[in-house]
This record gives sequence, structure tokens and C-alpha cells, in this order.
Amino acid sequence: MIKGPFLVVLVVSLAGAGRVSAQETAESEKNAPATKKLKVDQDADRFGTWPQFRGVGASGVGSGNPPTEWDVESGKNILWKRKLDGLGHSCPISIDGRVFLTTAVSESNDETVPTGFVGGSGESAIDSGSWRWQVAAFDLETGVEIWRRTVASGVPTIKRHLKATHANSTPATDGKHVVACFGSEGLYCLDIDGQLLWEKDFGKLHSGPYDAPKLEWGFASSPIIHNGKVILQCDCLNTGFITVLSISDGSEILRIKRDDVATWSTPTIITSETETQLVCNGYRQMAGYDLVTGERLWTLHGGGDVPVPAPLIANGRIFVSSGHGRSSAYAISPAARGDITPRVTGDALPDGLLWWEPRGGSYVPTPIIVRDILYTCSDRGVLTTRDIQTGELVYQERVGGQHSASAVATEDHLYFSSEDGTVFVVNTGPDFKVAASNSMQEPVFATPAIVGDQLLIRTTHQLFCIGTVD
Repeated sequence: MIKGPFLVVLVVSLAGAGRVSAQETAESEKNAPATKKLKVDQDADRFGTWPQFRGVGASGVGSGNPPTEWDVESGKNILWKRKLDGLGHSCPISIDGRVFLTTAVSESNDETVPTGFVGGSGESAIDSGSWRWQVAAFDLETGVEIWRRTVASGVPTIKRHLKATHANSTPATDGKHVVACFGSEGLYCLDIDGQLLWEKDFGKLHSGPYDAPKLEWGFASSPIIHNGKVILQCDCLNTGFITVLSISDGSEILRIKRDDVATWSTPTIITSETETQLVCNGYRQMAGYDLVTGERLWTLHGGGDVPVPAPLIANGRIFVSSGHGRSSAYAISPAARGDITPRVTGDALPDGLLWWEPRGGSYVPTPIIVRDILYTCSDRGVLTTRDIQTGELVYQERVGGQHSASAVATEDHLYFSSEDGTVFVVNTGPDFKVAASNSMQEPVFATPAIVGDQLLIRTTHQLFCIGTVD
């Protein structure tokens, strides 16, 4: 039986009929927003890079130094803001001074998402009419829309959860290509200027609770790009696989079979001198795979039965968390092999399992690691911190709010975005201190991006660029 509300920021119903032509002309908007001058060190990395969900290496940590305080109403440290059409919980990504974003636009204006607790039945949203699935590019310095491409249109064949949208998978870029996933609507690869290069149709991808298969919550895994390959995890009720595609033409290089419940997590890559390992969250199969052969190297099971958080890589270790039903957290050696599932708390650990905690895992937000501390914010706003070497508790405090977005960070500060639009800025380190709180005046479900000294935050209907203003 379903336990509690399903609050996934990345759950997305991305199905439909009546695809548009691959040659459809890109749509552009003519009205540019008012902008302010960026304060930029010309000798530094002017724009930075945030190429996929949670940035470089999926760490969630940026190299710049965005402000900790801003004010939407007065414009303090708001470099620009841009009104967005449609709905999407997908996160902004950025490379070479461009910002890329996906959205789904309803022709019937069915564009609402509730915040907070919505009950435990897991019901789907009732949408009507046709939708358009779009990829758009914006100028990082000004917020001006550069191009917009409609890649699919039609009536959704998969419903979305009440708190989801039809565009929640975050795109990925390598600087030449932009890859966007819309679940049952397909996977699309565009060039950096918005021209469609290829598309893949995986058919109906039915994601929902394994114990209530009539419910439809939608797809949410985001694609990642590694060494010319596009990788997508597809754990659904009607099918389960990982696909590895050539980014040049979309041809499938490798398909790895998965036997799991529906999973809303994005996989992560860890490399060594001897192998490249793809790490996937799951319920029956949290696992690491050899990316060349597809061989499953290690596996464990028994975490939360609604796997959402992405795996983390830090200091040569793998960290996996899952917090629905059973709220577990694991630290794993990449050298692990076979079944490393712990049996009983207090027993000797299987080889390759470095530590584990049966409680304190994350349900929806992906945890983050900064300077050997693992920060795990629950959807209820409780922050649990652990030493990544030992798993020992550092502190547990309440940040506040209801959270679907994952945290991002710099070396000195963590940014926790609550659904009501409050961004809590917490100091990194062993002592809990809220440095600031800032209201976006709109709900926030999407994980922010740190691009150089700028912070990109997507609210329900706007995209904000936050930075120091001259």
C-alpha cells in the first residue's frame, strides 16, 4: 500500500500523440527582458559550466561564489528574470554562456502544481487538451531567448502526478549537443543552435507505484552524456532497461536489462584507471554496471520503494540514498562485487559496503557532499549530516519548509529551495547555521544551477539569474 504523499520534483508524465515534424521551424519570442550589468572577473571562468542535472559529475557543487542574499521585489542581486511558458520541473543547465531549459505548454492552460502535503492516495492530475513539448535556449548574460524548438505535440498518453509536470527530466549538453528526454514522448538530440539531429521513441513508459499499477505518475530520469554516449535509465512498470546511445546519430550501443520497480532517479558515472562504472539507484537493484560490457558488478536491495535521489560520487566512493518506506543510506566502494546487501544492523558488513544507515536517507531531494560531509535534506525539511568516511552523525537540524528540489552548494554555502519558494542558505561545515533566507515569491520544484558566480533558479513560471549587481 502507498505510504504517504509522493512529492517527487522530477516525476513527469511525458506522453502523447501527434508528433510535430522534425523540420519544424524554431519558435522565438521577440520581447527581451530588462537586464542589469554582470559583475564579472574577465580573467576568471566567466560563465562556468552546469551541463546536466546537478552540474559537473552530478555533484551539485559549483566553483563560483553566488550571492547569499537577494530580493525579488526590490531587484537586489537579481541580474534578470524571464517569464516562462508552460510547466516544467526540469532544471536549467548551462554551457558557453547559454542556458537550456525544457517545458510543456498546455493549449488548455492546465498549468498548475500544488505545493505541500497533497494526501497519500497518489492520484494523477486531470489534464485536458493538447500539449507542446519544447526545448529553449537563453543568453546567460541577458536572459534573452535565443531559440525555442517544439519537438512533440499532442494529448498526453501518460498522466502526471498532481505535483509533477509533463517536463521534468533535465536536459544534458556537451557543448555541441543538447539532449532532452520527455519520457513516452521520446528522447531528442538537438545541436547547440536548436536544430533537431535525431530522436528516439521508447514507446509507452509507465511509471507509478508498483503496488498500485493503475496510477500514473510519469517519467523522470534525466539523460547524462559521457564520452560521446547518451545514457538513460528507464525503470518502469511495463519495461526496465538502461540504454546507451551514440550522441552522433542516436544508434544504440548497449542495452542493459533492469528488473526493478519504477524508478525516478538519474544514474551517475564513476571512473577509475581500469573501468568506467555506471551507478543506478533502485529498490530491487541499486547497482553498478561496467559501462563497456553492461556487466552488473555489484548490487544491493531493500532501500526505499520509491527510488528518487541520484547516486553521489565523492573521494572515490559511491553514496546511494532512498527514503520512502525504508529510509536508508549507503556508502559503497567501486571495487565492490556481487550482492552487498546488509542483513542485520550490527552484523559484519559485506565486502565493498563501507557503511550504511537504515534511517536518515532521502525520499525526494538528492543529498549533497561538501568537504567530507554528506548533507541529506528530507522532503519535510530536516537536514541530517554525516561524515562520509565513517557515516557518523555530525548534526541533525530542521531547515524548514517542504522540499522537492535538491540542494546545490559552493565550498562555503548550501542552497536549499523549498516548495513555497523560500531559499535557505546554510553554512557548510560541522556547525549548523542559516546564513540567509530569500523568498522567490513563487513555488520552486526545480533544482537550481550554479554557473560561475550566478545562481539560476526556476520557479513555477519564471527563470531567475541571481548574482552581484554593479
